Amino acid sequence: MSPVSQLEPYDAVVLVSFGGPEKPEDVVPFLRNVTRGRGIPDERLEVVGEHYYLFGGRSPINDQCRALIAALEKEFADRGLETPIYWGNRNWEPYLTDTLQQAGADGHRRVLAITTSAYPSYSSCRQYRENLYDAGHDTSLSIDRIRQYADHPGFVTASVDAVRAGLAQLGAEGHDPASARLVYVTHSIPSPMAEASARATRGYESWHRAVADEVTRQVAAATGVDYAGGHDSDLVYCSRSGAPGQPWLEPDINDRLRESAADGTKAVVVVPIGFISDHMEVIYDLDTEAAETARELGLGFARAATAGTHPAFVAALVDLVEERAAIARGEQPEQAVIPGAEIGAVVCPVDCCLNLRQPDRPALCQR
Repeated sequence: MSPVSQLEPYDAVVLVSFGGPEKPEDVVPFLRNVTRGRGIPDERLEVVGEHYYLFGGRSPINDQCRALIAALEKEFADRGLETPIYWGNRNWEPYLTDTLQQAGADGHRRVLAITTSAYPSYSSCRQYRENLYDAGHDTSLSIDRIRQYADHPGFVTASVDAVRAGLAQLGAEGHDPASARLVYVTHSIPSPMAEASARATRGYESWHRAVADEVTRQVAAATGVDYAGGHDSDLVYCSRSGAPGQPWLEPDINDRLRESAADGTKAVVVVPIGFISDHMEVIYDLDTEAAETARELGLGFARAATAGTHPAFVAALVDLVEERAAIARGEQPEQAVIPGAEIGAVVCPVDCCLNLRQPDRPALCQR
């Protein structure tokens, strides 16, 4: 009898991502997909698309997914795992619906999803589960997903290494790393969405603060210097959209940089802990807009890397895949998490991170 695979009962894994345009002609069709149902005219989408046109109409996210899949496949091979990895996007090719249909046609029956969003909230968790429901609805596949994983030690290790590299960059540029301020950044979301995320979890904002605090603690322990300047680390937001009167999470990163400069800060390391890879929000909102704000203020500026294909992060994702397989087999695996943080859910309560516009819309992986 052959030994049980570490990934049984799953016979395939799918990386589920947001998607992004590959060329200028893709930009408006891609944005139509993202904003479907909101009645936004193409003229407005052309304006929004300027961020993409600045970079040749190509989002970095697809190449980042290709690199992550290659790294995951290598980690699978190193562990003797032969389970294939597919890739499907919510808003652009390869579309998740096509990918799951292909997995079914290839003979797979039970699939485990890894989402490229690490935190609990509607847009970063439940919406992916809705998309998985829609894409898998007309297939014979059974689909599960790994838990929310931002507070996994492997993700934090990648961020710690990135912060230390950012501090070293500031030192090489003539700034005093010991007086640098750590500015943690994530995607802003509407305040009601943030509140909804706290119904069944500690919530979007709380998860980010836990990760930021642990990264700061580990950096201080490694360097012997309080790089937060003796204050709590900053958590700021980028990419606010929506109606001007609608409340979203604040402060905006540019506003916080201005406040920090006014308070005497000389240099910052901007740490995009809300993203696992260099999305457009990272290369435009941080590398372009925030960097320009810092230049105008005379602030030293270093942008820490996203987790990307950092070995600790890649290993963590495979650990999480193996963990979910063990749970599916009825086992009780040890679940790694940073001190004092919340273990993410593999199956969510029905009202977790509720869809406030369509509360009855079905989603996978819920009870």
